[in-house]
Amino acid sequence: MAKKVTKKKPLFGNRRSHAMNATRHAQKPNLQKVTLADGTKVVMSAREIKALKKNK
Repeated sequence: MAKKVTKKKPLFGNRRSHAMNATRHAQKPNLQKVTLADGTKVVMSAREIKALKKNK
């Protein structure tokens, strides 16, 4: 099983209809399974993967 590296959690907010009804919903982070260069499998957010590739 892949180790979860990120500390990101869902962001909660309201959906608003035209009648201004508020319904709670969550925006979940974009988590991806990645195999690092040393062979370990981790779960990271897409933004963290992008930053990791940029800083290589």
